[in-house]
Amino acid sequence: MAELTAQDKDLIYALDIGTRSVVGVVGRPMGDRLKVLDVELAEHGKRAMMDGQIDDIRQVAGLAKTVTQRLEDRLGVRLERVCVAAAGRALRTQVGSFTLELPEEQSIDQEEISRLEAGAVSAAEEALQGDGEARRQMFLVGYTVAQYRLDNYPLNNLQYHTGRKVEADVVATFLPGEVVESLYAAMRAADLQVASMTLEPIAAMNAAIPAELRLLNLALVDIGAGTTDIALCRDGSVVGYTMATVAGDEVTEAIMRAFLVDFKTAEEIKRALGESEELIRCRNILGQEERVAVPEVIQAIQEPTEKLAEAIAKQILSVNNTAPSAVFLAGGGSKLTGLRERVASKLEMDEKRVAIAGNNFALSAFSDSLELERPEYATPLGIAISAGLGLLNDSYVVLLNGQSAKLFRNGVLTLRDILLMNGYSYADMVGKTGKSLTLTVDGKRMVLRGEPAVPAVLEVNGEEAALSAVIHAGDQIHFIPARAGEDAHRTLGELLGPGFYGTAMVNNVQAPLDICLSQGDVILTMRQTAPAAPVQAAPAVSAPAPQPVPVRPAPPSAPAQGVRELHLLLNGEPLTLPIKDNGAPYYLMDLLEYSGIDFENLDRAVRLEVNGQERGFQHQLKEQDSVSIMLV
Repeated sequence: MAELTAQDKDLIYALDIGTRSVVGVVGRPMGDRLKVLDVELAEHGKRAMMDGQIDDIRQVAGLAKTVTQRLEDRLGVRLERVCVAAAGRALRTQVGSFTLELPEEQSIDQEEISRLEAGAVSAAEEALQGDGEARRQMFLVGYTVAQYRLDNYPLNNLQYHTGRKVEADVVATFLPGEVVESLYAAMRAADLQVASMTLEPIAAMNAAIPAELRLLNLALVDIGAGTTDIALCRDGSVVGYTMATVAGDEVTEAIMRAFLVDFKTAEEIKRALGESEELIRCRNILGQEERVAVPEVIQAIQEPTEKLAEAIAKQILSVNNTAPSAVFLAGGGSKLTGLRERVASKLEMDEKRVAIAGNNFALSAFSDSLELERPEYATPLGIAISAGLGLLNDSYVVLLNGQSAKLFRNGVLTLRDILLMNGYSYADMVGKTGKSLTLTVDGKRMVLRGEPAVPAVLEVNGEEAALSAVIHAGDQIHFIPARAGEDAHRTLGELLGPGFYGTAMVNNVQAPLDICLSQGDVILTMRQTAPAAPVQAAPAVSAPAPQPVPVRPAPPSAPAQGVRELHLLLNGEPLTLPIKDNGAPYYLMDLLEYSGIDFENLDRAVRLEVNGQERGFQHQLKEQDSVSIMLV
């Protein structure tokens, strides 16, 4: 066997890992087009992909190796670097909002806007995390700002406006971390290094709808075996992604039921529909040879084809709000008999405006010997075109802490974008101040602030950089996440201070001074005068001076007026209090249990009044007093 030459830097190797098959494309940029040198396809022996995520890494890696080796043998080149795409069906879209309170009224610059948008994207990611589940790493694919507000006033652009409170609502799209990591793991197992990564719908659009056509409002529909990916463009850029869970497998299953054949045979019948034969030869599960008439097959697949067309139209309208100017159908399922016409009908479009993708491939790619205008080549060809022609940011390298950063978007990228795309959150960039501790002390609300965050280290090429800094190919980013400040914490003794002498209650229970206070605690104090230290004779020189031990005295003995029942008004209602066992008087704090207020779960301050005057907990009550204990 001849020795293989090394893969030079201009040779592009792309792999499209689909539900049913793996397709490899090798090409080389030639001017403003990609010259395709070879294409190879191999089908999975059994199911290895599920919902866009690799389920069996070893099986996918083995099939990728098979495709790679066949291409290597024919081309005489050792393929080591590969360009791949993550399935669009795994995308997660979420709305997020964030508010930034500025220390004073000021002009809003790009750095504040970067912080604001990063916060909104992180809020969207947080909303995707399931309650009670382990946190999932999410990679940002892209986002759009739906609305800015400045001091509650809506704006389209915040820069240079002056205000104190800024808000942003974003619609952000993420890939779950396991989807990205499983793809990298499969490529490592196939002895391939990932040179670039993009999204399947972006790749397919780069093949089927060149950039110069994206000023129009167009939809690309990539119909695979398990799901259907949809991307929409207008005004020069991709504006939305979505997917339908209906795809080619539903049609195959309908053929299986109609003609009692296995899945593989049903797939062969489906593919033969596009040929001119009137009868299709097959063997059913009973071992009988049959000839199936094409009209019978078309009749059998009418229902799933109608269902697929409905799902495509519904998803396009959910993102685009109206029918686009034109629709391109790509993927193996795009050739289904009658699908193009049904999609046009569901969108109420002229049939001429729904086309099978492939006619525009020649604008970006060509081959001396291969036929490329096949709709099932949209994604693998698009991956190769995207990387080879530099249409994506991930076709160049940016190092993040010494490793190649994962990049998914077109256009200019800032430092903030790259950090978000690689799983970092707003808190990692800006840091969170520790949580405050809110208490109610003798009826007054008190807020103890947490410690400030330790700021992040942000450097590009060895120099300090802002979140809004634009990142270029070859840049090296050094990032150390911010560290959150400590939450506020106090013991009861620390709160009351060393000069406090007396007793205190926390949530209506007498508490020791070393108790740690919790959020929302209500503290009632009864301060007393410390007894004077006794006068002692001077101690002998050899004996150490004794240390006085503070003693908290019992409540004062009852005065004369406390020896009978007490009649008063509480919040306008009459209340009679019985004589205390020890004959002590009643104090305002004694009425808390009669107020109906849940002091263990306070969310507001409490106001205490006696006869219209605000009083403290130690205020002694008298006959016929009118008491008010109310939340404020």
